[in-house]
Amino acid sequence: MDKMLKRWLWRLFLLLVGLALMYHAWILGQIAYWNHYNPSSSAFMRARLDLLREKDRAAVLRMQWVSYELISPNLKRAVIAAEDGKFLQHEGFDFEAIQRAYEKNLEKGRLVAGGSTISQQLAKNLFLSGEKTPWRKLQEVIITFMLENVMPKRRILEIYLNVIEWGDGVFGAEAAMRHYYGASAASATTEQAARLAAIVPNPRFYDRNRTTPGLRKKTAIILRRMPSAQIP
Repeated sequence: MDKMLKRWLWRLFLLLVGLALMYHAWILGQIAYWNHYNPSSSAFMRARLDLLREKDRAAVLRMQWVSYELISPNLKRAVIAAEDGKFLQHEGFDFEAIQRAYEKNLEKGRLVAGGSTISQQLAKNLFLSGEKTPWRKLQEVIITFMLENVMPKRRILEIYLNVIEWGDGVFGAEAAMRHYYGASAASATTEQAARLAAIVPNPRFYDRNRTTPGLRKKTAIILRRMPSAQIP
C-alpha cells in the first residue's frame, strides 16, 4: 500500500510539474506573439471590467492603442522617472529599490512603498490576478524574466504605456491624455506628463481627487527627476 501511495504521489507530482510547464510555455508563447502584435487587453483590464459591470452591465473600458512613436517623449521620461529610474540598466529587477522599499515599509509598519520595476508591473498587468501570495510572486518573477529576454526595452515600455490604468476604467496613455486633458498622447507637455506619472500608483483615487496636495508634491518631484531619465 505504501508503495502504491508513493507511486500515485509521484505521478501527481509529475502531472503538476507538467501542467506548470505547459502554463508557462503558453505564457512564453503569448509574450513572443506580443513582441510583434499588440495585446487587446490584459488580465488586470479584464478583472477591472468585471468589477465595473457588477455596478453597470453596460460599462466599457476606455483604451486606444497608440504606437511608441505617437507617445510623447515627455510622458515616457516622466513614467520612467516615477516608476523605474534604472529601467534601461537592470534586467527586470532593481534590487536596490526593493531593499529601499522593504526598509521604508518596515519603518512605517505598513506597506507604503513598492520596489517593482516597469517590467514586473507589466508582468502583473498582462497575466496575473491581484492576489498577493508567494506563488503569484514566483509567477511574477518568472514572467518578468521572460519579458526581459524576449522583448527589447522599447517594446516593454510601449506595451506598459498602453495597458496600465490611469483612472476609473481608463487605460493607456492615449485614453489618459484624452480623459484628463482632452489631447493626444503625442502632445503631452512636461507638466502634463509629470502629473500623469504621479497618478499611476493610485489612479482611481487621483481620478476622483485631482487637486490633492500629495499629487502636486509628487508631480513636482517627478519634474525634477525627468531631465536625468533615460528612455529607449
